[in-house]
Amino acid sequence: MSARVQTEAFEIGTELAGFGHGAGAIVTFSGLVRDEGGRLVALEIEHYPGMTEKSLEAHGKAAAERFGLIDWIIIHRHGRLEVGEPIMMVATAARHRAAAFEGAEFLMDWLKSRAPFWKREITLEGPGDWVEASVSDEDALTRW
Repeated sequence: MSARVQTEAFEIGTELAGFGHGAGAIVTFSGLVRDEGGRLVALEIEHYPGMTEKSLEAHGKAAAERFGLIDWIIIHRHGRLEVGEPIMMVATAARHRAAAFEGAEFLMDWLKSRAPFWKREITLEGPGDWVEASVSDEDALTRW
């Protein structure tokens, strides 16, 4: 069980080595910087060091308790990330697949709307405004 915030890229296979021992199901999700119709060059992601890690850790523990997770990983990157680069990864392990899926979705919904990160789009024209959570991301939280 771990939560990390880092500038470096990560390797999913390496992260999953030894993960979820004793589980019947492992779910992984990785988010990539998505091109927005050819206009996006990169994302700039900032956070408050220390506070962000504590928040990720608290939500990982909450997911483990709520869904009976055996193991979980949250990795989120910060700094300038080019289109196609991995931004984050969530992995959950549980005895049964429903719990592993629900735990991963719970963490993803929280990360998209409430995690203390700030994102700004870098387009061909230069840095844009800071990105706010979308209505659909906010709506996704209501199911929990």
